[in-house]
Amino acid sequence: MSTFHLDRARVRRNFARAAATYEQHDVLQREVQADLLGRLDFYLQTPERVLDVGAGTGRGSALLKKRYPKAQVIAVDLAQPMLHAARKHQALLRPFQRVCAEATALPLPDRSVDVLHSNLCFQWIDDLPALFGECVRVLKPGGLLAFSSFGPDTLKELRAAWAAVDEHSHVSRFLDMHDVGDAMINAGLRDPVLDVNRYTLTYSEPRALLKELKGLGATHADRGRERNLTGKSHYRGMLAAYEAMRVDGRIPATWEVVTAHAWGPPPGQARRTPEGEIATFSLSSLRGSRRR
Repeated sequence: MSTFHLDRARVRRNFARAAATYEQHDVLQREVQADLLGRLDFYLQTPERVLDVGAGTGRGSALLKKRYPKAQVIAVDLAQPMLHAARKHQALLRPFQRVCAEATALPLPDRSVDVLHSNLCFQWIDDLPALFGECVRVLKPGGLLAFSSFGPDTLKELRAAWAAVDEHSHVSRFLDMHDVGDAMINAGLRDPVLDVNRYTLTYSEPRALLKELKGLGATHADRGRERNLTGKSHYRGMLAAYEAMRVDGRIPATWEVVTAHAWGPPPGQARRTPEGEIATFSLSSLRGSRRR
């Protein structure tokens, strides 16, 4: 598995600052959201509680509430300003709750969630065992996890343009689909299915892409990033290298999107935690298994 570490405080600040501008730049996010909602067709029951992790400005949460009007829909995000912005998507007759929390520490009881949905959030979490372990903890047996995340080819052109001028890290890295799938299985999720799609967005100039990334809050957050200010000559060199990649007069940017779903494990299946494996049983089943 790739080894890198994200600066969680920086991730939170980036998205907090982007709350007011996010929806000016979220064309791709909306497209991926539409595809992700299609995964919910696999869930044939009527959910009581639906969780939207990394809810951002709440567009997805509102769509989930529209789809499941009788369910309790909870929007979770680590950046409080994003949740404030989500208020504008609240419908009077279809309100959803908003909770500021980390995806690896959800303030919910064990086995209390029927559907856990997350659109383009999981790539900002570097501890996959903790992330999927938490998903397993809160999902009911047979509950559905459906999420999307960015893969390693995301922003490969920008990465190559920076690599042409220095060896420092300037673009966030994202985990391979196989690493994500392995982490899901190791956490105990059942029957995971993962797909990869590649989107190419084009821009008038490299600066337009950089403005979009800042507006989304999707800027570099690796702990290993260069801490010093990037020199003007390096910045101009990066722009020149990117300009050489023009196709039909436009600047391309690749976004690799991993879309996946899986199911909560049955009662008693062990889940892995940093402290070891934990298996959960009801008190009645334990009593029934006692020798008489």
